[in-house]
Amino acid sequence: MKQRVMRGAMAAALFSGCAPAFALTPSDIPPEPPRVILVGDSTMASETGYGDALCRLMKPGVLCLNRAKGGRSTSSYRAEGSWQAILQLLREQTPNRTTYVLIQFGHNDQPGKPGRSTDLATEYPANLERYVREVQAEHAIPILLTPLTRRDFRDGRLQNTLAPWAEAVRKVAQEAHATVLDLNADSSRAVQAMGSSEADTLAMAPPLPGTGQEPAQKGEHYRGFDHTHLGVKGADYFSRMVEREWRQSMNKAAIFADPMP
Repeated sequence: MKQRVMRGAMAAALFSGCAPAFALTPSDIPPEPPRVILVGDSTMASETGYGDALCRLMKPGVLCLNRAKGGRSTSSYRAEGSWQAILQLLREQTPNRTTYVLIQFGHNDQPGKPGRSTDLATEYPANLERYVREVQAEHAIPILLTPLTRRDFRDGRLQNTLAPWAEAVRKVAQEAHATVLDLNADSSRAVQAMGSSEADTLAMAPPLPGTGQEPAQKGEHYRGFDHTHLGVKGADYFSRMVEREWRQSMNKAAIFADPMP
């Protein structure tokens, strides 16, 4: 008789919308695969950067969203509303899924980019710190990347004009207690070691033969040769570099499909 009463009470609780005492809590629910959101400029964006290649290195089930856009800086990405869309994605996340937001800017924050450039000493680091704090406030994990080097050589030496911006990223990461992947240091060392001719093979298109000239850049897709944007070979090369940095910095091998070669 007592068993029937107990079963009846549980059934009544279920039908009345009340959770029974044995209801699952979030800690009892298996975690969902991680989510990775890429935020940055053209060196990370689809077609011109390494972001899509990085997504392809991840395990099946990992949700990787490449939201990087060509021509954007820490200022213009927010001003146009793209960052607000990222925050909305973060607010929609489930409690059993870890989200990582990879943030890489610098190329368009440099002087000479009307409507995009930011002050290196004040605005650029403040913008980055604000991104980090807002990601943390949404219970996601921010990861800063120093900007990918350009592949410009002069007298056999790489001209790493983004080094000061990379240093600013490192400082922000330290002060905000965020992970930093030092892509600038890794990529500049690697490009210097391979030399100008080999570095040119990483571009979206080869240089014009016999002219020493670079075709004009058109729109945001940069269809000609330049020393910034990446073709398939460059995207694969630098995505592996980011993967290596991430594994070493955060021991997140579970995100990626295979062990590093």
